[in-house]
Amino acid sequence: MGLGRLLVVSVCLACATPALAAKVPAGQPEGLWLGPHNNVAVRTGPCGDRLCGWVVWADREAQSDARDGGTMRLVGTELLEDYRADGKGQWRGTVFVPDMGRRFSSQISQLSPEQMRVKGCILGGLICKSQLWTRIDRVPAG
Repeated sequence: MGLGRLLVVSVCLACATPALAAKVPAGQPEGLWLGPHNNVAVRTGPCGDRLCGWVVWADREAQSDARDGGTMRLVGTELLEDYRADGKGQWRGTVFVPDMGRRFSSQISQLSPEQMRVKGCILGGLICKSQLWTRIDRVPAG
């Protein structure tokens, strides 16, 4: 499976669990995000002093792809793990790609209040793929 699809499913990441302890730095991309293929929604928020994201909604195809990769329950899965602030509007962490059952180094860049770019890399950053995620007000129906 290509890194692009991997990022779509994994970056779909986010949400559903309550924030823990410390507050994450202001200006981070906290909220509800829809992946570029409109098949996964992720809620991002603080996890300690870092940023994380959990899948809150996924269509049937994304759920099936995740099961094929060994993730039996996609909704609730933490896709964005332990992102630390790395400059203005930038965070570095790990993205979990459920359809591959693997984790990759990743960077989130908040491009505007309504868009963020999620980039995942393999081979020490030699091969990277990025996707644009769009902020949404509510979890998609269905």
